[in-house]
Amino acid sequence: MAKIGMIGAGSWGSALAVLLHNNGHEVCIWSALETEIAYLKEHHEHKALAGVKLAEDMVFTTNLQAAVEGKDLLVLAVASPYTRSTAHRMKDIVTEGQRVVNVAKGIEDTTLMTLSEIIEEEIPQAEVAVMSGPSHAEEVGRGLPTTIVIGAKKKATAEWIQNIFMSEVFRVYISPDILGIELGGSLKNVVALAAGIADGLGYGDNTKAALITRGITEIARLGTAMGGKFETFCGLTGIGDLIVTCASVHSRNRRAGVLIGQGYTMEDAMKEVKMVVEGVYSAKAAMALARKYQVQLPIIEQVNEVLFEGKAADQAVKDLMLRDKKMEIMGWDE
Repeated sequence: MAKIGMIGAGSWGSALAVLLHNNGHEVCIWSALETEIAYLKEHHEHKALAGVKLAEDMVFTTNLQAAVEGKDLLVLAVASPYTRSTAHRMKDIVTEGQRVVNVAKGIEDTTLMTLSEIIEEEIPQAEVAVMSGPSHAEEVGRGLPTTIVIGAKKKATAEWIQNIFMSEVFRVYISPDILGIELGGSLKNVVALAAGIADGLGYGDNTKAALITRGITEIARLGTAMGGKFETFCGLTGIGDLIVTCASVHSRNRRAGVLIGQGYTMEDAMKEVKMVVEGVYSAKAAMALARKYQVQLPIIEQVNEVLFEGKAADQAVKDLMLRDKKMEIMGWDE
């Protein structure tokens, strides 16, 4: 049995807490919000995970020191815009070599740093890993079969965390490609916004298939230019996560995109979804990275124009369709 500090009490953190408790581990859940912890203490259930019960022996706290001290593993499950501030609060509590696995997805738009880079900068004494893959909280909480990937610098660390999470309903692979895992998990949220916008406009399966296929091409193009492994983008945190996020009713990024396609502004769509839409934050960062590494991301570029420049969603689709003619793969001699 391991002692787990779940840093973040949102739907994802709560679902993982259920999984880890079912695996026989001791779980303490932390949130900075008094109201969130009070609700969990009273109901032992997260509002977004109806019917998924949090065990009576779980500990719920707003005391960060209590959630961190003496824990074998810290699972950092706050939304990506709060990763830096939360890690900063943890830096004087985390001990040398204490393991932290980040399970949020995003890129910091002001620095273009991945979340693991932020954590390593704020908590240099921690041993940092990442977890990503097609894994909606609503399904993980209910114990539906799910497969993800853990990334870490040391194989031993990845294997140790793999053993903590692995169960008959939660299959865990490991990989050394932390950068590729994080980029796949972050950039797919931007493409999911595009897929949602297409749904909101009333387009069909052909359109979504095109967005998914060309979307993974853009993600891999940028990811490999930055040093990620191509195989990662063909795997769970690449095409796997992209498919589920573009197609699922559980996807907050797709849901926000649907609203934008129906005429909502980006701000109003985010208010309606009532959760952090991480693709909005990653979209700007993706375009800044595209400029830095001199790669073309036409779908992500159009999403940025719709989100931040007031471009009509239907016009963005037309502009994508009317781009210069291209070859899908090279091969002719001439």
